[in-house]
Amino acid sequence: MMRGPSNWAVAVRKPDGDIAEVHQSISSPMARHRIFRLPVVRGVIALGESLAIGFRALAISANYQAQAEGKEGEEGEEVVTELTRGQLIFAFAIAIGFAVLLFKVSPALLTNWIGIKRTGWFVIVEGAIRVTIFVLYLSLISLIPDLRRVFQYHAAEHKAINAYEAGEALEPEVVQRYSLIHPRCGTAFLLWVMVIAIFVFAFFGRPAWYWLIATRILLLPVIAGIAYELIRFAGKHSDNRILMTLLAPGLWLQRLTTRQPSLDQVEVSIRALKEVLALEGRTEAEARRVEVMA
Repeated sequence: MMRGPSNWAVAVRKPDGDIAEVHQSISSPMARHRIFRLPVVRGVIALGESLAIGFRALAISANYQAQAEGKEGEEGEEVVTELTRGQLIFAFAIAIGFAVLLFKVSPALLTNWIGIKRTGWFVIVEGAIRVTIFVLYLSLISLIPDLRRVFQYHAAEHKAINAYEAGEALEPEVVQRYSLIHPRCGTAFLLWVMVIAIFVFAFFGRPAWYWLIATRILLLPVIAGIAYELIRFAGKHSDNRILMTLLAPGLWLQRLTTRQPSLDQVEVSIRALKEVLALEGRTEAEARRVEVMA
């Protein structure tokens, strides 16, 4: 799945081995209203757009997978199974709710239960618990075979973007030589959301448990907006050694969410990237940025 400023595209390997491509244009409020391009605010908008696009891309992929798992009818005809929009929305809502409960609410309540009184230690311990849960969660799901394949495609996206930004030809054998790590990865973004939250929550002290939960949920867009600015800045200054050293933990964490892809998987990521480049009117030789949805 690749995204450009005005378009996004998803490529899917079909059961017959061919690669299907689906693309759509992006109608962003940031292009229409200047206020939405302000720092932090644009991060909130970008996060909402990314979630919406990611939902659509997952729906496309899930429907191709559902078709692949369709059963044979009595007369040998394939029964095509397609997930309904309602089923996908329900699954997406459950996933978001689970993430907020596990990574936001649970660490706050657990720290509150421990009984730490001082504000500084409270937010530090809460942040440490949150990051620990996050790392353990990624470590555990990486053991699931189906998730390993997802992580391979994740790495294939990174490799394609790295090769493109280096000005290389977008060929599977060439792209395969590039790194699995990329500074604009969503994994690094999530880690910095958790780190920045420590500093933001410090301003609110240790409120009653119900305000504790409310602040952890309501301030999430603000924290995400700040994290977006940090990742955006890092993407523009990836040659700065001091900055890359500070961001190193987020890059290390990508080792949990990436696995070495096959050439077939790299080919799929290249197809999506080329589709976006064509839609944006760019050539492979142009050194302009195309963002990866990771």
